[in-house]
Amino acid sequence: MKNSRNIVVTGSSGKAGQAVTKHLAANGYDVTATDVAPAPTDLGVPFIRADLTEYGQVVDVLYGADAVVHLANIPAPGIYTPSTTLNANTTMNGNVFLAATQLGLSRVVWASSETTLGLPFDQPRYAPVDEDHFPYPTSTYALSKVLSEMMAEHISGWSGIPFVGLRFSNIFRSEEYERVPGYWANPHDRKWNLWGYIDVRDVAASCQNALEADFSGAQNVIIAAADTIMNRPSAELLEEVFPEVELRREVGEFETLLAIGRARELIGFSPQHSWRDHVSENRS
Repeated sequence: MKNSRNIVVTGSSGKAGQAVTKHLAANGYDVTATDVAPAPTDLGVPFIRADLTEYGQVVDVLYGADAVVHLANIPAPGIYTPSTTLNANTTMNGNVFLAATQLGLSRVVWASSETTLGLPFDQPRYAPVDEDHFPYPTSTYALSKVLSEMMAEHISGWSGIPFVGLRFSNIFRSEEYERVPGYWANPHDRKWNLWGYIDVRDVAASCQNALEADFSGAQNVIIAAADTIMNRPSAELLEEVFPEVELRREVGEFETLLAIGRARELIGFSPQHSWRDHVSENRS
């Protein structure tokens, strides 16, 4: 995949999309950006405005590309009606996957979600939560991602194109870390994803990792920071908030409870950024 340099990034006007577009361009990729929303003024690459729920527009956007990093979706539950979220996301994802097959792209990297694993958590089955916790959708947003992972598996099998779904945790920009100390007083406020998060710069790097890694078939991996967003030990948090949940292995003091080992092994993902680089752990 290292010789495939022409990349389309969908959803390029969003938080992750902007970071991924700029990161890939800075690392030598020829990037074309696309979104249904207008392009940010500082994106710095060619931009095509397109509605990915229309298959013909998807084919037009992907024509001539080597690979696609597909980030365009309704990004969370509760923004639109449940049916709108399910229909729009599965339509966009199916269109991109099928167009990639029709055009013979060499790789599809796309945004799945940590929500496929059971978020918001009332009671995870075990911790750290890993890829085997799938599927456990609790909203039509999560269901749209579960269905899309199933589509990716079958379409990859038909086409031979490698697909990787990146199950992103809650994405933070560096300027958003100022609100992190507000989570610390009550650990129940952030229990919904086991206190996980991911820096947007590591999101961007994970997309490059996924473009360049050597694998086959359809794979799905958790993309989270190496630590939790809390200033208390991870095992202590789990014992207080989820005392009946089995801790299946010893974890580091502040280690993430969203397991990222498979992402390390499959695509070489190694998160480099933490809120601890921006905020003192002693703030209250």
